[in-house]
Amino acid sequence: MFHSKFKWAMCALALTGAMGCGSFPVRADDRDDDHRVKKVFVIAMENHNWTQPSTQTSPNQIFQNPAAPFINSLVNGTSGISSHVAYARGYINAGQGIHPSEPNYIWAEAGTNFGVFNDGDPYHADCTPNTVQTTNQHLSEFLTVARKSWKSYQEDTNVDTTNTPLPASSWTVPLFSRSGVYASPGGNGYNYSNQYNYAAKHNPMVFFADTNGGCNTSSSNPLSLHYPPLQQLALDLANNKVADYNWITPDQYNDQHSTLANGYGQYPNGPGTSDFANIAQGDNFLARIVPLIMASDAYQDHGLIVLWWDESEGGDDPSRTLPFIIISKDVHRNANGIPYSNTIQYSHSSFLRTMQEIFNVDPKHGYTWLGGAAAATDLSDLFEPGVTR
Repeated sequence: MFHSKFKWAMCALALTGAMGCGSFPVRADDRDDDHRVKKVFVIAMENHNWTQPSTQTSPNQIFQNPAAPFINSLVNGTSGISSHVAYARGYINAGQGIHPSEPNYIWAEAGTNFGVFNDGDPYHADCTPNTVQTTNQHLSEFLTVARKSWKSYQEDTNVDTTNTPLPASSWTVPLFSRSGVYASPGGNGYNYSNQYNYAAKHNPMVFFADTNGGCNTSSSNPLSLHYPPLQQLALDLANNKVADYNWITPDQYNDQHSTLANGYGQYPNGPGTSDFANIAQGDNFLARIVPLIMASDAYQDHGLIVLWWDESEGGDDPSRTLPFIIISKDVHRNANGIPYSNTIQYSHSSFLRTMQEIFNVDPKHGYTWLGGAAAATDLSDLFEPGVTR
C-alpha cells in the first residue's frame, strides 16, 4: 500500500485534467502530541452561500450542489480525509451591509472595512490614494513585527503574456487589477482558457501601505517578494519555502466569481456559462490545489488549510451562511466518520481572532485585538484542544 503522503502527491499530479480525486487514505494514528498549528494556507473563494432560503435560487448555494463534488465530499465523509476536516454551519457575513468583495478582504486583515464599500484598487492610476489604508493595525503587519513570514499568492500576477512566471527579480506588487487574454491558447492550467482576470480587491495585503510598499509598481518595490505568482506555490511547497501565513487567491474565474467567455469545458454537460459552471470552475481548482498542499511537509507538520468565502449573497441574516471549511491533522475529531461541524455563529472576525491566536499576535503577547476580533468567538471548537491557543 502506498504511503498516504505519496498517494496525495500522485493524486495532485493526476488532477491536472480531472475534476476531483477519489480518496485520500489517512492512517488513524496520523497525529502527534505537538499539534499547535504552524503554517496556514487560506484559499479565498467568492460569491456563494453555503446554505440559503429555498426561495433564493441565484446564485446557487454550495452545500449539496452537484456542481461542487469535491467541496461536498469534504463535508459528507466521502473524500477519504474525514479525520482531517471540520466545518462551520453558522458562519455569516462580517456585518450588516459589508459588501461588495473588497470590504470583506480588508476585514479579514483588520477586523473592519475602514468605511470602504467599493471594489476600488488601492491607488488611482496617478498614484493618489484610493482605498489604501495607512494604519499598521492589521494582521500581516503584526506578523512582520513578530518576525513571522507571510506571502500572498495571486493568480494572473507576475507572469508574462503566455502565463509563464517571471523570475523573482522581476516580480512587482500587484497594486492594479488586470484582465484580458493570454497569447497562448489554454494558457490557464486550471480551466484551459486563455483568459486572465486578477482583481486587487481580492488581495488583502495590498490595501495597507506598510505591506504594499507604496505606489511602486516596479521590481524595486521592497515588498515585491511577498507577492509571488500562483505557480510559485508548488515550488515553494516542494522546497519547503512557504511562509508561516499564506494567502492564496485564484483569478476571478477559478474562484467561482466570473463566467468564462466560451464557457467552462470541464462542466459535466459540456461547456457551460451558468452559475453551476462558475461553481464547478472553483470546485475543480480546489480539487487540485488542496491535495497539492496536503502532500507537502508544511502541511504534514501541523499545517492548516482554510477554505474561505468572502461574503453572503441575497442578505446578511443568519439564514444565509457562508462556506467555511478547515483541513488539518488537528481538527476536532468526530466518531461517526462524518467531519465535525457546529452551528456556533462565526464571521471573518472569528477567523481573524483565530489567526492572531495561532501566531501569538494577540493581547497575551502584547498586541491588540484587531477590530471585530475583540468581541468575536474564535474557531477553537473546530480543533482539538490546544491547537490554536
